[in-house]
Amino acid sequence: RVLAGCGNDSDMICFAPRYCHGSGGTPVMLKGNFFRGLGYLGEGFGLIRQPGLRLFVVIPLIINILLFGLLFYFLAELFTAMIAAAMAWLPDWAWLQALDWLFWLLYGVVILLMLAYGFVIVANLIGSPFYGYLAELTEKQLTGQEVSTDDSWSAIIKDIPRALWREVQKIAYYLPRALGLFIIGLIPVVNLVAAVLWFLFNSWMMALQYVDYPADNHKVSFPALRKLLGDTRLSALGFGLPVALAAMVPVLNLFVVPAAVCGATAYWVRENGSNTQ
Repeated sequence: RVLAGCGNDSDMICFAPRYCHGSGGTPVMLKGNFFRGLGYLGEGFGLIRQPGLRLFVVIPLIINILLFGLLFYFLAELFTAMIAAAMAWLPDWAWLQALDWLFWLLYGVVILLMLAYGFVIVANLIGSPFYGYLAELTEKQLTGQEVSTDDSWSAIIKDIPRALWREVQKIAYYLPRALGLFIIGLIPVVNLVAAVLWFLFNSWMMALQYVDYPADNHKVSFPALRKLLGDTRLSALGFGLPVALAAMVPVLNLFVVPAAVCGATAYWVRENGSNTQ
């Protein structure tokens, strides 16, 4: 096992699939369809343009614009300070100093990935009540079936504490793993693989983050969701990959959140919905 538990209780990405087997003996890493997963974000961008969904896209979008402006202002100096601190740890070896530009690039990618998911965490924490309802409306549009009979604004407001607690669970899952990868990223030479590990982890986290909205609407617990996504791991990574990339692009990351919610709902309906019936 490398960096994560394996098997049916897997919490993260399996980097050693030959050790990971489901109940039928099939390697868990091979389950699902990576290329099908890639298409869900594009479908989400199509869904957010539907008239019945636009209101619950516009409100979180306004919140995200304000939030992104504040984060960009405060994190600009932090980014420079973290790069300088990481470079100061390098020993005074000539060949390492000659690779100064490479370490700047690698540390920059790692920190950019951290900030990208940090933005997503805060944006989702604030907009979670709207995103849960957006997932509900999207599922109704895709299946023609009601997820909940109470679709009033009072129900959305009443659901805020539970939605926030769900986001806290995801943050608690993310932070210790992110800290471990960050420490790896500070070790000279070893940090050459840190950017790759960060990117794989962020792709997995993006799938967990957004598929959680339709899953929560069906009262599926967060641990149960991790198992469900583990059962279609390639599809989950395929969905999370473009979301993680888009989250790193300024301006685009403002629009990717509602699109990812809609795309994750399509993922839920087609990949995991039948497993929860």
